[in-house]
Amino acid sequence: MVPRAEFESYYGRPVIKAPAWAARDIAGYFFLGGLAGAGSVLAAGAHLTGRTTTATAMKVSSLAAVSLSAAALINDLGRPDRFANMLRVFKPTSPMSVGSWLLSLYGPATGAAAAGAVTGRLPRVGAAATGAAALLGPAVAAYTGVLAADTAVPAWHDAHRELPHLFAASATAAAAGMALVVGPTSENTPARWAGGLAALAETAVTEAAERRLGLVAETYREGRAGVLLRTARTLTVAGALGGAVLGGRCRAAAALSGLALLTGSACTRFGVFAAGIASAEDPKYTVVPQREQVEQRQQGAGAGGA
Repeated sequence: MVPRAEFESYYGRPVIKAPAWAARDIAGYFFLGGLAGAGSVLAAGAHLTGRTTTATAMKVSSLAAVSLSAAALINDLGRPDRFANMLRVFKPTSPMSVGSWLLSLYGPATGAAAAGAVTGRLPRVGAAATGAAALLGPAVAAYTGVLAADTAVPAWHDAHRELPHLFAASATAAAAGMALVVGPTSENTPARWAGGLAALAETAVTEAAERRLGLVAETYREGRAGVLLRTARTLTVAGALGGAVLGGRCRAAAALSGLALLTGSACTRFGVFAAGIASAEDPKYTVVPQREQVEQRQQGAGAGGA
């Protein structure tokens, strides 16, 4: 007989150290990077289909978003040279290394695309930059989910299957929302479709994660994270429905729907961030899953012996 495994933390203190990241900087970095990356994909689509007003606005939006995203990251790092130091090597197994190189390649491409769209000069260069930004955009939008899942924080690490998909869906919702805000109604049909599909995907991925995570799923339902994520779902669904039903006919409705999608996406990123911090600070989210894993192995060993 194998005795029941018992796990406790030292005087009830956290088992791991919670990340020292500031929510404003890192959750903002997650949101803005997603908005930029997915926005470049929509900008390329608008460029190819002759939706020039939307294309120009989305290229400028992506440039502004990635610039603010980089500023938030550097502010959290403390000194700009720390970001430059991350480019000294390229390590494919490190999400931080890959992400740093992605940002350094994506940023100039986005800048060239926006400059070409605004000035009208060097159209071939601008088109090439638009295509390059669109190719890099999905990775920029989703890699932060991989980055968070690569940590020891239970709410992020245990959701490693779903988190990149959730971030990609949330980024798509944000980009669709921006397109609804800045583009004319005559050009916003793709954005309305994208917003609806993103809302469906985000809802499905969130529910799948909460069903699979077990005890750790509490951190996504309770406290500050729970409030933010419930707000995110409400705003995202409302924005998607508003855009689909009224966004093609009423400019004000399209803008309001876009703002709801943008705000919902931001709440998703800040909610996931809050869930991670809560799971790191409470030792039960580390020790109880460990105990469950040991018990499963013990049951498997007992069944094998029988």
